[in-house]
Amino acid sequence: MRTRSLHGGRHELGQNHLIHRPTIAKIVGLVAETEGPILEIGAGDGALTVPLARLGRPLRALELDEHRVAALRRRMPDITVEHRDALREPFDRAVIVGNLPFHITTPLLRRLLDSDGWQRAIVLTQWEVARKRAGVGGSTMMTAQAAPWFAFELHGRVPAHAFEPRPSVDGGILSISRRSSPLVPVADRAGYERFVRDVFTGPGHGIAQTLRAMTRDDGGSIRRALAEIDVPGRSLPRDLGPAQWAQLWHALGARSGSRRADRRLELPDRRRKHTRRQQP
Repeated sequence: MRTRSLHGGRHELGQNHLIHRPTIAKIVGLVAETEGPILEIGAGDGALTVPLARLGRPLRALELDEHRVAALRRRMPDITVEHRDALREPFDRAVIVGNLPFHITTPLLRRLLDSDGWQRAIVLTQWEVARKRAGVGGSTMMTAQAAPWFAFELHGRVPAHAFEPRPSVDGGILSISRRSSPLVPVADRAGYERFVRDVFTGPGHGIAQTLRAMTRDDGGSIRRALAEIDVPGRSLPRDLGPAQWAQLWHALGARSGSRRADRRLELPDRRRKHTRRQQP
């Protein structure tokens, strides 16, 4: 019987191992369309590692459970299998692939999107995460912030019975590709991300009101910018696509610098006076 990992049991490790052969074949097929060395996150018992190795490309597999690492090394002595925490390892291969532990999916995706050195990622996540990242039903703040540099694509839903043990939710196959021509210069990334955050979290009934509060604009340039990208003023941030966000940034965000850094400047007069009274 396998002993408990030093990092905990399956709940602590987020272990929902993929056992569905059609899903395994689909993921490996997507990886086969890419080029370059492969980094696998969460190798587990090797459901993806074994067929990925058959592609004949350099493969490095990461796994947190030391017992599974030892078993995979015995089974696949020609493959680099390492006892590593993916949240601490550099994503430095051209292709990233993995059945991501459900309980740390979001921090792994954030780390992935903040990392250089890879070109394509094919990952299996919870269905809702995959759907939202691909913009199905509207964009999320995280997707909108990354969209100028990355393209997201959904490749299907994976039923819960495709995993062992069976999770309470379905999975989804998500691919992320680094854009060869960014929609916003990399040098503007920090400012652009603040701009998107401010629009998503700012006050107002619709994007026009939010932008007006952020930029202190009289409304004219905002109306022109929204008309240029064919977005009604009452639209919500989730309604905008990657190209629309990029155009909005170039028209308004880059110029305004997203003033929310000094939050007091955006408070109406009545609230600003109240804020002064509260100061010691």
